[in-house]
Amino acid sequence: MFFRRSLLTPLLGPTSREKVNLLFGARQTGKTALLRQVLQRSAPAQLFDLQDTALRRQLESDPARFGREVRALPKQKQVIVVDEIQKVPALLEEVQALYDSAPTRWRFYLTGSSARRLRAGAANLLPGRSHLFRIHPITRWEESGEDLAIAEPTKAVPRAKLPPPFLEQSLSRHLLFGSLPGVRTESGASATATLDAYVATYVEEEVRREALVRDLGPFQVFLRLAALESGQVVNLAKLSQESGVPASTLKNHYQVLVDTFLGHWMPAYGHPSRKRVLTTPRFYWFDLGVRNAAAQLPPTRELLQSQGAPLLEHWVAQELLARADQLGRGHRVTFWRTVDGVEVDFVFEGPRADLPIEVKWTDRPRPEDARHLELFLDRFGNRAKRGLVVCRCERPQQLTERVTAIPWSQL
Repeated sequence: MFFRRSLLTPLLGPTSREKVNLLFGARQTGKTALLRQVLQRSAPAQLFDLQDTALRRQLESDPARFGREVRALPKQKQVIVVDEIQKVPALLEEVQALYDSAPTRWRFYLTGSSARRLRAGAANLLPGRSHLFRIHPITRWEESGEDLAIAEPTKAVPRAKLPPPFLEQSLSRHLLFGSLPGVRTESGASATATLDAYVATYVEEEVRREALVRDLGPFQVFLRLAALESGQVVNLAKLSQESGVPASTLKNHYQVLVDTFLGHWMPAYGHPSRKRVLTTPRFYWFDLGVRNAAAQLPPTRELLQSQGAPLLEHWVAQELLARADQLGRGHRVTFWRTVDGVEVDFVFEGPRADLPIEVKWTDRPRPEDARHLELFLDRFGNRAKRGLVVCRCERPQQLTERVTAIPWSQL
């Protein structure tokens, strides 16, 4: 049974028929399942699965074979799917040649879990010919069945024929086990084992290959420290002292996590030259369950009691980053912090206005929780008119004239 992914409608929309569709995301975020939904509603498809070792070796030695096989397909096979395109980056050149020769004959869907290999292979991402989509773990709006503005149902997918939304999870489940599609259906013990295996078999092994790391020990130390520090301003000098790994190597390791879609850099709000504002970026892992496993933090009630506030903040960051990715150009997530200690957890930047957001673990928000938001609104009133406090209250509350507290479930 399929559940509704918010990327389904844009992937099937009329504009996607005119472009090469690139679907990137970390492993186990649901790329293959989403494409199956797409293919169910499309013409007959031809799949090139580059995780098949024999096929991958054939195409590595002769990339032009891909073009010859596609041109030889019967006309009813108009949909071409290439899974894990980064394993043979040269195929992007073949896709470009096919697209340029007949832009409307084939409809391409390419998936990938590493942008690093594509760049290393000097591959271009088909500028002017492609639409890039990034898939995240299950978001709150995918549980609620909400559609973002960019993903309104089209004639290709009438609302009545959309799959059902995902079942809702409790806040504790989100914070302890994350939101990977497969993990959501498992019991606590099974989910813990799955997440541990994800870190051991994928993060430590495949990501280690991406970084060309020969000594696994220091890299494992880095992974744990990076997970424990997730959501904090990155201090490479401090991490270097704690891990014994040079700061330049740590910076490369962080970039590997970003390139494999396992993490996100979050920049500071405003122009870098703005005085008295900290500009060092934060780093967030892409999923809390994977982050907790990498940090070797057992998913217990004690963890919620001791780290509930930073876990909730991390979850809000993931939701906002996913929303900005899906809404596309003109949207991004930043944070604001001055050298005097005034801080706003997140600023959701839009084309016309910005929305400052504070995260509080409390279930009883008070007007004083809006203090830093009010300072931000005073300073940036030309861009921001209102603010939000995301917390564990049951219903929205108006804290000040410009700031509203909302339950986490209504983010």
